[in-house]
Amino acid sequence: MSPLPLLSLLPLLLFFPPCTSASATVQGANRSANDPVLQPMTMEPLERDTLFIVMETMSSDRDWRSSNPDPCVPGSSWPGIECKPGSDNLLHVTRLDFGAAPNPACRRNATFPSEVFRLPCLQSIFFFDCFKGAETNLSLPPPADGKAAAYASLQQLSLKSNPSLVGAIPSHISSLTSLLVLTLSQNQLSGAIPASISELTSLVHLDLSYNTLAGSIPSHIGRLKGLIGLDMSYNYLSGTIPPSIGQLGLLQKLDLSSNSLVGSIPENLGSLSFLVFLALSDNKLSGDFPRGIDKLQDLQYFIMDDNPMFVTLPSQLGLLASLQELRLANSGYTGSIPGSFAWLTNLTTLSLEKNRLTGGIPAGLSALGKLYHLNLSRNLLSGIVPFDVGFLDRLGNNLDLRGNSGLCYNGSESLRSIDAGVVACGDNMDNSSSMPKPLDESGGAPFLLCVFYYRLMLLMGCSFFSGDNPLVKLSP
Repeated sequence: MSPLPLLSLLPLLLFFPPCTSASATVQGANRSANDPVLQPMTMEPLERDTLFIVMETMSSDRDWRSSNPDPCVPGSSWPGIECKPGSDNLLHVTRLDFGAAPNPACRRNATFPSEVFRLPCLQSIFFFDCFKGAETNLSLPPPADGKAAAYASLQQLSLKSNPSLVGAIPSHISSLTSLLVLTLSQNQLSGAIPASISELTSLVHLDLSYNTLAGSIPSHIGRLKGLIGLDMSYNYLSGTIPPSIGQLGLLQKLDLSSNSLVGSIPENLGSLSFLVFLALSDNKLSGDFPRGIDKLQDLQYFIMDDNPMFVTLPSQLGLLASLQELRLANSGYTGSIPGSFAWLTNLTTLSLEKNRLTGGIPAGLSALGKLYHLNLSRNLLSGIVPFDVGFLDRLGNNLDLRGNSGLCYNGSESLRSIDAGVVACGDNMDNSSSMPKPLDESGGAPFLLCVFYYRLMLLMGCSFFSGDNPLVKLSP
């Protein structure tokens, strides 16, 4: 190799630490202090001092400097820290966990320690239920010449259930180029989701749920080609669902529920052939379903309650063979329940309550042997409930049909022991008003009225005939 390439590699050798490690991992007291391989190893002093700063900021469990002077050395380490030997024959911190036992507890007024990003070989950060007193921000030092390498090894950043973690997600989070898992869930983060998050092309899991994030979903989110899980639920996101989401070909979970998203579901959502979980509830979505929705053959959970859809239910939903839960409540659906729903043989839960569905209940639903929860309440359904005794016994009080005044059940199909909100057909008639009214060819409704009075007179024991007219004279 010529001298010029060696000189060009020199800055990389200087600024990228030797984080390549042997297979050994030092965690707690898993290895003996007499281990011949690890015994001569220690930490670089600057890295050890940085670690103590982080510990003193986060936890007051003990005096870490005196009780654990060599945090990576077996016998002196603590739960929640993981170290690995590097090619420089030194031990380096690779993982830090705080807040969940048996890991170190977080001090009452702990604040986020930006120094954690100075640990050169750190691969995983997990802070759970740590920031509960003083407000603090996700402080990610901006990259600078010669310092970007400090981010190079980080693969997991998980900050979860921290009610005092506030402020915006820094735009230069894109500097964490090796990040596989980014979990910033159940905090109080606000502002817009930075567009630069779409540059984290190594991401496998992105969870920003349960915050106060606003604005739109980044339009180039589809660049995260390796993404398996995407959760942005329970925020204040607005705008439409970007069509680029349909480019996430490996996606298995998509949860955008409880936001203020508008428009329709993107047509190319049907290309997410590995999708297992889809939740779009509690938004302002409307319009028709994507034509290719029946291509989601791995979909097991489709949860889309509380949207102003105001369309008919597509029969294609009955082709989703893997579906276990289908929840489409309170969304203004009209028309009938598709008979194709009887093809969903893996279905355990069907919730269609609070819509404007009409017609009868498809008889084929009674053949769904795995169904244990059925809610069709508060619709405009009518006719006889088509379920047999075995189906009714299996669902019990998990069957809700109330609020459909046109529904009734035959006396032989006993629903009396179940609080399903349906009465027997005989009890559901009000002077025959709920039953179809046949018309004769000559008299129609007047003929029925005469028959009614005829029966009434017989009950009263009165003479009904008058002259040659076999019907009562109705005039005074």
